[in-house]
Amino acid sequence: MLPAAAGAAASPDFDRWRDGFRAKALAKGISPRTWDRVMGSIEPDMSVFAKLKKQPEFHEQLWQYINRRVSDWRVTAGREAVRRNDALFARIERDFGVERGTLLALWGVESAFGDPLVQQNHMRPVFPSLAALAWHEPRRRTYWETELINALRIVDKGWSTPEEMRGSWAGAMGHSQWMPEVWLNVGIDYDGDGRVSPFGRPDDALGSTAKYLVRRGKYQRGEHWGYEVEAPGGAASGRRTYSEWSRSGVTRADGQPFPNSSASATMWVPVEGGPKFLIGPNFYAVKSYNPSMNYALAICHLGDRILGGGPFVHPFPGSERALTLAEVQEMQTRLTRAGFDTGGTDGRVGNDTMKAIRDFQLKTGLLPADGYGGLKVLARLRQGG
Repeated sequence: MLPAAAGAAASPDFDRWRDGFRAKALAKGISPRTWDRVMGSIEPDMSVFAKLKKQPEFHEQLWQYINRRVSDWRVTAGREAVRRNDALFARIERDFGVERGTLLALWGVESAFGDPLVQQNHMRPVFPSLAALAWHEPRRRTYWETELINALRIVDKGWSTPEEMRGSWAGAMGHSQWMPEVWLNVGIDYDGDGRVSPFGRPDDALGSTAKYLVRRGKYQRGEHWGYEVEAPGGAASGRRTYSEWSRSGVTRADGQPFPNSSASATMWVPVEGGPKFLIGPNFYAVKSYNPSMNYALAICHLGDRILGGGPFVHPFPGSERALTLAEVQEMQTRLTRAGFDTGGTDGRVGNDTMKAIRDFQLKTGLLPADGYGGLKVLARLRQGG
């Protein structure tokens, strides 16, 4: 039985909803035993509504968004993850055709390559969260009710326990942040232990993520996501083969040939005056995982960097290079010594570090106070603030 969520207050309205929802869950096949175990005395985690309504605390330009996600720490940790899991990635590439760079980048961004500290410090029990949303979030109540039943079904199947099922405030869990519906309908027992799990060994999570990209994202075996390009004639619209793009004067920015001339792509210029890209079906396969174009670009670029590719040839307007791992660690150390707690000095930039940076920017008048830790912040810290 799950304990009451921290900070939640018992509500007669919630109790009435829970009693009424029990019949719906049992009609969907949830066993009375599982219901009593999980929902018998559960209280809603009302803190999810602050998360739901909260506007983004930090507003990032695209180059900042890319630099934060394609960080030196993630590139270095990703290369170590390749070394540890080479046989697993080779098997996934053989079975599904999804190249390892894409999976590594998703894994790194979603859970820091399965770091248990992320699970311990930044995740919460999902049942109190989903119960609160199913009860009290009217705009998507059907969706949240369905995900709550999906989560109960996972326990019913014996695939997990309420205690193990910790995730984001919205209920996404594990190495690659599955919602319960994905766990149930796309998840596979890739390590052969008799259950499907996004926790523990990464086999199930990464194999199932590859399956997701193929089934729901229409990932194409043997194609790269796309390339940064030179386009002397400027941006152009329409889908063309790489051979046709080449004949119109478009070339890869790194000077290499397009390896698959018959594959097709469209041109995308995210920011006027910045780098141009030809993006193919596998870019949109990544976008099926998260509907943000910026997210998809960060994932695709991070995957390339982990596998040895370089930074973009052309910078975004007004951008600066990303800090190295050593520079980020130095920045975190200097901030902490100055009284701005970054929550650690390991070179990873999370919300604690961003808040510390913003507080430092506000105190020193270093504007804009956007929480971005770049060269200007490091230079001011080296000057003693």
